[in-house]
Amino acid sequence: MHAASGKRLGAAHPRQEGPADLRLVPPALAAWATAALTLDASPGVVTGLAVVCLGVAAVLMAVRRRGAGDGPGVRRNGWTRATIAAVLLSIATAAASAGLHGADLRQGPVPELARRYVTVTADVEVTADPRLTRPRVTGDRAAPQSVVVEAEVRAVEWAGGQRVAVRTPVLVLVTVGRDGSPGAAEGAAGGSPWLGLLPSTRLRVTGRLAPPAVGGDRIAAVVRVRDRAAPRIVGEPSGVQRFAGRLRAGLGEATDGLPGDARALLPGLVVGDTARITPELDEAFKETDLAHVLAVSGSNLTIILALLLGPPGLAQRVERRGAAPRLGLTLRATAVLGGVLTLGFVLVCRPDPSVLRAAACGGVALLALATGRRRSLLPALATAVLLVLLDPWLARSYGFLLSVLATGALLTLAPRWSAALRRRRVPARLAEALAAAGAAQAVCAPVVAVLSARVSLVAVPCNLLAEFAVAPATVFGFAALACAPVMMPVAKALAWCASWPAGWVAAIARAGAGLPGGGVDWPGGWWGALLLGCVTVAVVLVGRRLLGHPWLCGACGLLLLLAVVQPPPLTRVITGWPPPGWRMVMCDVGQGDAAVLAAGAGTGVVVDAGPEPRLVDRCLHRLGITRIPLVVLTHFHADHVAGLPGVLHGRQVGAIETTGFEEPPDQVEFVRREAARRNIPLARAAAGERRRVGGVDWQVLWPPGGAAAAFGPAPDGPNDASVTLLVRSGGLRMLLLGDLEPPAQRALLRSPAAALLAGVDVLKVAHHGSAYQDPDLIRVVAPRLALVSVGADNPYGHPAPGTVAALRAAGAVVLRTDRDGTLAVTGADGRVRVAAD
Repeated sequence: MHAASGKRLGAAHPRQEGPADLRLVPPALAAWATAALTLDASPGVVTGLAVVCLGVAAVLMAVRRRGAGDGPGVRRNGWTRATIAAVLLSIATAAASAGLHGADLRQGPVPELARRYVTVTADVEVTADPRLTRPRVTGDRAAPQSVVVEAEVRAVEWAGGQRVAVRTPVLVLVTVGRDGSPGAAEGAAGGSPWLGLLPSTRLRVTGRLAPPAVGGDRIAAVVRVRDRAAPRIVGEPSGVQRFAGRLRAGLGEATDGLPGDARALLPGLVVGDTARITPELDEAFKETDLAHVLAVSGSNLTIILALLLGPPGLAQRVERRGAAPRLGLTLRATAVLGGVLTLGFVLVCRPDPSVLRAAACGGVALLALATGRRRSLLPALATAVLLVLLDPWLARSYGFLLSVLATGALLTLAPRWSAALRRRRVPARLAEALAAAGAAQAVCAPVVAVLSARVSLVAVPCNLLAEFAVAPATVFGFAALACAPVMMPVAKALAWCASWPAGWVAAIARAGAGLPGGGVDWPGGWWGALLLGCVTVAVVLVGRRLLGHPWLCGACGLLLLLAVVQPPPLTRVITGWPPPGWRMVMCDVGQGDAAVLAAGAGTGVVVDAGPEPRLVDRCLHRLGITRIPLVVLTHFHADHVAGLPGVLHGRQVGAIETTGFEEPPDQVEFVRREAARRNIPLARAAAGERRRVGGVDWQVLWPPGGAAAAFGPAPDGPNDASVTLLVRSGGLRMLLLGDLEPPAQRALLRSPAAALLAGVDVLKVAHHGSAYQDPDLIRVVAPRLALVSVGADNPYGHPAPGTVAALRAAGAVVLRTDRDGTLAVTGADGRVRVAAD
């Protein structure tokens, strides 16, 4: 123990710290802005800017030295000159660093070969953990998933050229299979050897170069690998990376037996490994602004260092807390041990922007601890920002920006807001938690709006509820990580302990994302961010006045709660939606199909699920549907089945009925997997089947005998095997054709069900109103109302003008979801009405 006059070295109290030390803030901001702006600048511009700034800084420093002894007034002016000189030096250094990095990106043959889309053979070194692209629904099927590998080309050769040694960053894209179904990420991950590659591994790949999709990024080209074979490894990873890889793999093994959400979330929470995170869970974290939990950040390092140093709040008074004094460690030994933990944290979690920022702040704090001086957190944050001098690409990283903004808010706004809440008799712990979550959300929300064009209204309560579970999950998770290589049973026990808080965090994200008013659409881009910033300032100013009126605060909180939860009975009274006595609703789910048949209070039969879970879930919630006796999936194309998790979310489902033609296989497997997860039985529909639930009954008209009987060996494709329903509700007859195309439509007219087709009241137009329609079927059906489920600005030209004209010629009123929104059919005994949401 280093002691003087009975007081521990490093003791400090907040009131003894004096005003905030902002000297490093202007140079840090100047370096950040310069790096972001000069990465694409020409060498001449960069050189000129650096020379001018260095010259002016030299003049200012020379003037300051000559006037250093002239008295207090000159000293204050000299201090101003020093600040300006520091800013100019930062600008010059950042410009030089950004210019060199930008020049490195543009030099060599790779950028030119990418502009010509040349096929090359390249030796590359992996620089980050490979990851899977998120499944995307494009049209009627999900796009194949790809493994994304960040790498650096070390040598390249191409036809007619020679082998050239280079150092050029690229992105390697490897298609891992056609299984792009939602929720299949984990299965694809387990089957691709590319995902097991460690940073520093050297590979030889053959692929086609292409320019990056977005300019101004830190890659010079994209390498699209043509074959799906195992990677050709020409150099093993370093020993450090192999050790870090073993730790990460051990954590994965320790979590293998955990429940689904905990198993997926825990590796991401501890080391940022998101390979097991399903698209549905990932979307829930984004909807609730909890995505920072999956991106390892300063909070993770803070939790680990707090075990050694003690809670940050106590460290402001006496910096010796936690395990260090109990182990008898000196200040310097504590700092060294903390540095080792920080280095290990970076190696295991990988040097991502948020990890580097956290490590830099921790390093400055540990240096202050080692020298026995009090810590200044704002200079530590400014020092972290100066990382852009070493890696200028961080200046353009949204993750780095969000990390710095959140930390800055916690250091500046949160203490003031916490004090204001405590003055109004809010308990201290609650005030600190509210202030921290509110401050971080206030400064980060505009940037999030730029990325997602959406504002979360549940971010603050979700972050508050998740905060209590993040620390124990992280501590137990890191303990499992450390024990896994040597004591796997102990690691599994620790992982089981961590699964409870991790599962809680996942449950909070899912619950928040499931609220219909949890988020509002917002203009994207920086103009949208500016608008949100102005709204945030206005809300803060109004909130300050409201804090003095508890009853008014409670009323505003209740109104916000009702807006977020949107209970269907109250929503119906206020908005009139859904209209009373609705028979069928065609949900607006974009380029896809999802319809609901009313079957009693809170009960509905769902026909197709659309391409996205969130959209169909929101539609069902607004209708107040909590029980679904049957889900009918007309066929297995992704625009009809990919939204199935949204249909099943939080609802009691009796069974799922599908067509007998099981193509494409990846979507068939997806439906089976979702049904098995919830123990929902699967059945096949066939012509002649009749069912009734509540006030609705329906008859299956197609396909006959399990699809194949009507087409010989097999139907022409999944569309022609669509389940076709004739629905009767309240005296209305409604025909739902799925995606039937002309061959099946003509066969349907020749089938025994043809007599039932004449003169229906409502027609769900086949295949989103495409041009492929049989005119005889339209003439026979002669609907009074034709509904087209279609996405706005779709690339297929749906609905086709000829199809719309034919329907109108047959006497139908044509409505479409892309223009009219969600459509509700009402009426009875042949009197058809329709309401749009």
